[in-house]
Amino acid sequence: MAQRIGQIALLVKDYAEAIDFYCQKLGFVLIEDTVLTRTKRWVLVAPPNSDFRLLLARAVDEKQLIRVGNQTGGRVFLFLYTNNFWNDYHLFLKNGVTFIRDPFEENYGTVAVFEDLYGNLWDLIEERK
Repeated sequence: MAQRIGQIALLVKDYAEAIDFYCQKLGFVLIEDTVLTRTKRWVLVAPPNSDFRLLLARAVDEKQLIRVGNQTGGRVFLFLYTNNFWNDYHLFLKNGVTFIRDPFEENYGTVAVFEDLYGNLWDLIEERK
């Protein structure tokens, strides 16, 4: 049996500002933006050349709103792998992405922690070859 995780839902406050952050600041690609109802859309973004997708899910009630930006209780939530850490790191800085932990070397590679527009934590990682 072959299985894979194709996407994960990420709670956002606003579709437009989330699309802007992921596509303009991180360089993700807008895969789909389909209106489902007056208040709900199916919005998928992804890093270029990736099979993985983020479903940007607009929070619809107070229970969901309080989780925007903190879906993992303050832990790193998502891990963005790159084959050129320093290029992406400097591009993200230029685009206004906030890094909360400077680049450092681990036994598995080079990593830095950044936050998205809502405060979710991400690792930017280039694996050691």
